Amino acid sequence: MIKDKIKSWEEAAFLTEELRAQRARIVFTNGCFDLLHSGHTQYLEQAKALGDILIVGLNSDASVSLLKGESRPFVAQTDRALVLAALESVDMVVIFSQPTPLQLIELLRPDVLVKGGDWKPETIVGADIVLAGGGKVLSLPFKEGYSTSSLIRRIAATEVHE
Repeated sequence: MIKDKIKSWEEAAFLTEELRAQRARIVFTNGCFDLLHSGHTQYLEQAKALGDILIVGLNSDASVSLLKGESRPFVAQTDRALVLAALESVDMVVIFSQPTPLQLIELLRPDVLVKGGDWKPETIVGADIVLAGGGKVLSLPFKEGYSTSSLIRRIAATEVHE
């Protein structure tokens, strides 16, 4: 079931230890994923291809509001988690309420930490932890024309006919 992919921090930590013992390569990424679009799905497929298990750290509603403003998120965290969990490329979704996923990265210790191309590897939160553990930190190519902000602008400019 899709809901089974959404894990608490404790469940995620236990599962990553089990997977690590089986020599699975664990990939971690994170984001708000407020309005999921094809740029996101392509990025998540690329991230999944870097290992065996893809864990997505999802900003909680409170965290998104802090980062993006009081009008966000548009989609509640439970719904965002369910949509992400429905994607074939995503193996696990873990919600975090902090402004960054640093504590979650410290807990899970992924083998690969990845973000979109708008992040330089040295600025990715948790890069030092992953590198110190012998892992890799990557910035995947940015998909031009795919951004939540541009999607929001297009929606805001659209006249609604009922």
